[in-house]
Amino acid sequence: MDLKVGDKIPNFEAKDTNGKDFDSKKVVGLKPLVIYFYPKDNTPGCTAQACSFRDQYEDFKNLGAEVIGVSNDSVVSHQEFTKHYKLPFLLLSDPDKKIKKLFGVHSRMFGLLPGRVTYVVDKNGIIQMVFDSVLATRHMLKALETIKRLVS
Repeated sequence: MDLKVGDKIPNFEAKDTNGKDFDSKKVVGLKPLVIYFYPKDNTPGCTAQACSFRDQYEDFKNLGAEVIGVSNDSVVSHQEFTKHYKLPFLLLSDPDKKIKKLFGVHSRMFGLLPGRVTYVVDKNGIIQMVFDSVLATRHMLKALETIKRLVS
């Protein structure tokens, strides 16, 4: 099932960048969230996307929002990626693609390219924006625009 604007975000669990258990129930419903799914750590587009969120992270925080990245990469890969690019937000490891399937993030080009989709969720856990695009750096702009609208 593909999640769309107006849907309540499902509960999910994963290992975070620090190897700790992440439970969505502990953040959903408390503050606006940006949850972005990306193909792979340390690839050009994904690095540009992560760094765009990093560079504007204080803007998200000042608006009361949190940013979370999700990919199929391992916790160790996320730790190296986070350290190398000084990412201030959590990355979640989804090796079995359960979270990706739960959200309905699809691969592109006959399954050759993993999906790149960003969701903005309001403080009540309702999806306010879904942005599905291969244009990696546009995701942060769309998410920040939406968060600004939500809190104004």
